[in-house]
Amino acid sequence: MLTMAAIVGVTAGGGAVLFIWIIEAFHDLFFENGRTVLGFLGSGYVIALPVIGGLIVGPLVHFLAPEAKGHGVPEVMTAMAVRGGRIRPMVIVVKAIGSAITIGSGGSVGREGPIVQIGAAIGSVVGQRFKLNHTRILALVGSGAAAGVAATFNAPIAGVMFALEVLLGEYTVASVSTMVFSAVSASVISRLFLGDHPSFAVPAYSLVSSWELLMYLGLGVVSALAAGLFVRSLYYSEDFFERLRFPPYLKPVLGGLLLGLLGYFLPQVFGTGFGVIEETLNGTVVLWLLVVLVFAKILATSLTLGSGFSGGVFAPALFVGAAVGGAYGKVMHSVFPAVTASSGAYATVGMAAVFAAAARAPITAIIILFELTLDYNIMLPLMLATVLATVVAARLEPESIYTLKLVRRGIDFRGRAGLGVTAGVLVGDAMTPIADMGSAQPEMSLGELEDLFHESGHHGVPVIAEGGRLAGVVTLRDLGRGLSTATAESTVADIMTVDLELAYPDESLENVLRRSGGFDVGRIPVVDRDVPGLIVGVLRRGDILRAYSGALAEREGWFHRLDRRRVEHATGTAVVEFDLTEDDSAVGMALGDLEMPPECLIISIHRKGRSIIPGGRTRFRAGDRVVALAPHDGGRRLRRCLQG
Repeated sequence: MLTMAAIVGVTAGGGAVLFIWIIEAFHDLFFENGRTVLGFLGSGYVIALPVIGGLIVGPLVHFLAPEAKGHGVPEVMTAMAVRGGRIRPMVIVVKAIGSAITIGSGGSVGREGPIVQIGAAIGSVVGQRFKLNHTRILALVGSGAAAGVAATFNAPIAGVMFALEVLLGEYTVASVSTMVFSAVSASVISRLFLGDHPSFAVPAYSLVSSWELLMYLGLGVVSALAAGLFVRSLYYSEDFFERLRFPPYLKPVLGGLLLGLLGYFLPQVFGTGFGVIEETLNGTVVLWLLVVLVFAKILATSLTLGSGFSGGVFAPALFVGAAVGGAYGKVMHSVFPAVTASSGAYATVGMAAVFAAAARAPITAIIILFELTLDYNIMLPLMLATVLATVVAARLEPESIYTLKLVRRGIDFRGRAGLGVTAGVLVGDAMTPIADMGSAQPEMSLGELEDLFHESGHHGVPVIAEGGRLAGVVTLRDLGRGLSTATAESTVADIMTVDLELAYPDESLENVLRRSGGFDVGRIPVVDRDVPGLIVGVLRRGDILRAYSGALAEREGWFHRLDRRRVEHATGTAVVEFDLTEDDSAVGMALGDLEMPPECLIISIHRKGRSIIPGGRTRFRAGDRVVALAPHDGGRRLRRCLQG
């Protein structure tokens, strides 16, 4: 895992460097070359730049990778909560190009969210490539996210804390170790190509008087209000553009036009705004402009992301925080000049406070501001204001800027620590494939259906129409009711159930259980998400129980955490493990068809990185590692039974 974490870190670090270079290239293309090409518009050429960007980004994201739309981190959370951390490789390319064009054409977003999503996608792809279980894939997803933050900000500690605090919600030695390796590897690559220096050059500040802490408490409250306005404005904008009735891939064009008009009068809102942040930290921006920029930046970011562009909210939150803190500091310093520092100190603290309040990540905010500025003197007011801003913001709005999007989608995200046992198990891994399941046809007679139930032993089967489309489900109970009123012409179509709960192969078993009422459901048809109605399998009670047992065994670590000798002593048996090859007689046979020694018990089968608790219909495959409890002589008998 440490080796793979380092691979993820190096790859994500290189991807971050390349991404930053691409942003610079697109910025020059739009703003430098655009001035020449669109010179006939005069200074108004900047209005057209985001429009052109929207014409490119809208179709790119809509048709190739809809997950790349928006600010990135919620999409990573969705993948962790719903798909076991699995992210498509296409997301890496589309997110990088789409976000680079967005920022390069003047989109008011940050590069950190995209890099987090790109890094997480790299971690997911590596985990899938090596066929890791869902727990380790989630760890590599978090490691990739940590690497992304570390590389873009040159802040490895903050990268680790961001992944732990925002994504995983879990502080364990294993989690921290993989993320440290990944973040350090990414930082090394970033420093090699981008240099070893803080993101912002900030003059040294210190606490002038202990009474000044009261001023910073006030800044914490103001920052919480600004963060709340930022979050609500962003999601109001998303709702507004969602209600517009024209093609979604053209909505960024409208958003780009409105952004261009705003940027024509306030060019400071274009792009990441790092230059304006640094000026604010140095106290060179006047008070009235800071106040205007607070609302202008919130509006610009809301227009950009709400209309469907791709980019992050990290940098805009820092921008808003710097403007809020700078304006607040100028007012405080003019009223209490003897006991307050200059406005730059308050701008520094405001950056952390607004981000912490929006993201509910106070520890990340404190550490990242320290790594960005390398100034420890401001730590006391930084901690105080940041924590207070987070508490006040949580009172105003329970969800963060990241989790609110998930709640609106009906997803309850509580990090890896809050996930249920089956949260990372995909339906496609647990279901019985349709090829291994009996099925009926709508035109089948009730007599033929009765024979099917008798021969297969199933109590319910899917009804499949022409082309493999799901028509319904028919059960033994349906047949019993139908026979009492049947005629000679009665068919399965007359008695089948058509109002069905459906599942998809790429969603988590946990989601299905919540939606269907847990174990009360008898069987759920699994259909292809891309081909409506095409049935690919059935999720039955036995499938759910086996998947739950396997996931529980995997989570607990089984014999990796238990003392094997204690197990053997308690059961009076020996733990037997051996691998099956293509030449073994049990390969291809079901467990229930074998004449197993009665004193032997097969506990689990390890197959392709996951544990399976076998049932009577489980078939052995070449490459399976069989784990069993058996007497010493029974172990030999078991081997002869399975291996021939």
